[in-house]
Amino acid sequence: MSLLLSGGFVYQEGQFSRCDVAIDGQRIALISPNISSISFDHVLQFNDCFIIPGLLDVHVHLRQPGFSYKETVATGTLAAARGGYTAVCAMPNLDPCPDSPEHLALEQQIIDNDAIIDVYPYACITHGQRGKELVDIETLAPRVIGFSDDGRGVQDIGLMREAMNRVAASGSIIAAHCEDETLLNGGYIHDGDYARKHWHTGIPSASEYKQLERDLELVRDTKCRYHVCHVSTKESVGLIRAAKQDGLPVSCETAPHYLLLCDSDLRDEGRFKMNPPLRSEADRDALVQGLTDGTVDMIATDHAPHSAAEKNRGLKDSVFGITGLETAFRILHTRLVSAGVITIQQLVEKMSVVPREIFNIGGGIEVGQRADMCVIDPDITSTIDSAAFYSMGKATPFDGMYTLGDIAATISGGKVVWQNSTTQN
Repeated sequence: MSLLLSGGFVYQEGQFSRCDVAIDGQRIALISPNISSISFDHVLQFNDCFIIPGLLDVHVHLRQPGFSYKETVATGTLAAARGGYTAVCAMPNLDPCPDSPEHLALEQQIIDNDAIIDVYPYACITHGQRGKELVDIETLAPRVIGFSDDGRGVQDIGLMREAMNRVAASGSIIAAHCEDETLLNGGYIHDGDYARKHWHTGIPSASEYKQLERDLELVRDTKCRYHVCHVSTKESVGLIRAAKQDGLPVSCETAPHYLLLCDSDLRDEGRFKMNPPLRSEADRDALVQGLTDGTVDMIATDHAPHSAAEKNRGLKDSVFGITGLETAFRILHTRLVSAGVITIQQLVEKMSVVPREIFNIGGGIEVGQRADMCVIDPDITSTIDSAAFYSMGKATPFDGMYTLGDIAATISGGKVVWQNSTTQN
């Protein structure tokens, strides 16, 4: 099948230029102004839209196998496509979790059968994510995007050192959930003004940055490629900035909610509860600064769907986690790009280009490349409505938010896997 995307501004090497994109089968066949539409099976007109490499989210929970009442690979990847993603990296807190080739094969079979975009699974760092015994890193490394015990920090320093040595030798990467459990004190939101005013038990910022500080010293010794998940504190930003200045192989992500919200935005509702929690205004500002100066490499959603019953018990008793795949681009475009904080090119870099580079996932709008891209219509206005989500998880602190700019279409392997009915063709 041949497909022509006509009338848009195409992103190549950090710049946009008005071009058409011709797709033949799964590959990009031609990029040029004013390509004749006569010989194509399908033509999509995207006048004045932006055509960019498909977004990549390196931190997504698809919940299968084991928790299909929360999400499935089918619903999660459809939600991702709606959000402009052509690839996601799937976190390993599953049942069974991918801590052996057999368990990984079960997850991979579901992905192969049900995913409508590319899904790259992580393997666990430790068996059962229990922090006691390392998985067979050498056997699993060629089959996964990296290693993570996301949801839990590896508490044993000796075990983490051994993991880094073996992951470094394998050429893979560790994606670390940094959390010192001795500092949690039963907390469930940030230990800040809101928690004190409303008599909630707080999680101190030190629970994140103290374990990060420990791990960065291990990286210095082992030279392991090390990626920090969902950075939320100003101290973490400072530590990562210094580590990069020292030349350590360190990267990090933050999530849209940490860039746009802080603990003063909290309500006593489960849709505002995630781990790490929304921090202070100073933390949020440090993350935005880190985003603009290059300390924060990328934006990932930490899409963590749960059932309504698990999320309707307020801040104290709801489980941690919110959804993000269907809202990330449009809220960031509205609050950061349209507000002049960053450019559209910078947002594309943080959500597509840089994560692909760091995690060694190819892509880009070039002749011969696989046709994985999304189309952005900067003029679509909408209001976030969680009831309309494709994801089974409906918990988002952005419900009801007005947005400017949205995904017009998502193309994966030359196939249109989602198209916005708002955009006329």
